[in-house]
Amino acid sequence: MAGVAFLCVANSARSQVAEAIARHLDPDLEVYSAGSRPSHVRPQVYTILNRNGLDTRGLRSKGLLEIPLGDIDVAVVLCAEEECPLLPSHIKKLSWPLPDPTFYPDDEILDAFQATYEELMRRLPKLLQTL
Repeated sequence: MAGVAFLCVANSARSQVAEAIARHLDPDLEVYSAGSRPSHVRPQVYTILNRNGLDTRGLRSKGLLEIPLGDIDVAVVLCAEEECPLLPSHIKKLSWPLPDPTFYPDDEILDAFQATYEELMRRLPKLLQTL
């Protein structure tokens, strides 16, 4: 069974949304997310995922050492402007640099999270078909 990980710095927004979408699209796939400097899951993640009917149970911010790197075949790095996590060489890396929705002003932040969700919903089915 293939495993996929979604990575960014804080593991608080983009990677959490990607993890939830991937689990929704393929419940049998081993899916993880992590960050190089984990913090907390942003409340907007729950808002957007709930609004779109996805399960948010079990989402939490994690560091790279908290996920089974030996079980991961593909890592999708979502960092666009930050220092992204480093990975062992055996893991295939894909770079999907998406803007961090947490950087948007308060009156635009939910729209930014929705745009991130929509972009990941566009990309993830194609990726999951290859695993």
